[in-house]
Amino acid sequence: MNELQRHNKIINHLHQKHFLSVSDIVNLFGISPATARRDITKLDEAGRLTKVRNGAEYLSERKEIWSPLNANNTIHFEEKSKIAKQARDLCDHDSTVVINCGTTAFTLGQELCGTTVQIVTNYFPLASFLIENEHENVIIMGGQYNKKHNIFIHPASESSNIYGGDIMFTSGKGLTEAGLYKTEMLTAVAEQQILKQVNKLVVVVDSSKVGQKTGMMFCPASNIDTVITGKHADTAVIDNLKKQGIEVILV
Repeated sequence: MNELQRHNKIINHLHQKHFLSVSDIVNLFGISPATARRDITKLDEAGRLTKVRNGAEYLSERKEIWSPLNANNTIHFEEKSKIAKQARDLCDHDSTVVINCGTTAFTLGQELCGTTVQIVTNYFPLASFLIENEHENVIIMGGQYNKKHNIFIHPASESSNIYGGDIMFTSGKGLTEAGLYKTEMLTAVAEQQILKQVNKLVVVVDSSKVGQKTGMMFCPASNIDTVITGKHADTAVIDNLKKQGIEVILV
């Protein structure tokens, strides 16, 4: 048995017993006390256990705190940040805006935090951020919490009638001259419930999404008032959207 195999077996034993003394490790693997202590030290430094007097304790795995801005979700982040700043500038003081789920939406929420804008959302990470940072005017759309998508979903479409806003900001996986596409059915349905209750629909997507037809049609282009995207977006699609009377803002 090599050192790596022995280390893995030590961790496996700790999962079961939660504590191993130096003598336990010596007896389990037929090694010297010095080698056992050295193994404990190496595993402690690697963050796989906790080194204690005369032994080691089980180190429970810390679950990563989820955020839309975790490293694996921040592709095109610089562009999304510019989009969020431009979207922020569309919001008047004391206006009411609906912000849905996604990285760009979360970034927009950060930009609006601390302003006089009232924010309506069913997106739990954004709601938590706003509350923790003492944004004064937050409305959380109620319903059952869906852990996979981090949103609250209400099964009755009539519940959407109690919410409304001046502007609704939403994103998607694809935007063509035909309209906006989303891949997550639950989030799309939840957003469609409130779509008729807002005065203006603003689509915020990074340039990689423009020209992509992915998933289900969330809404036709005729329902979109403004698109904010990156300056490298597909020019043919952008031109077609403009011809339909849609305001397009490139950042």
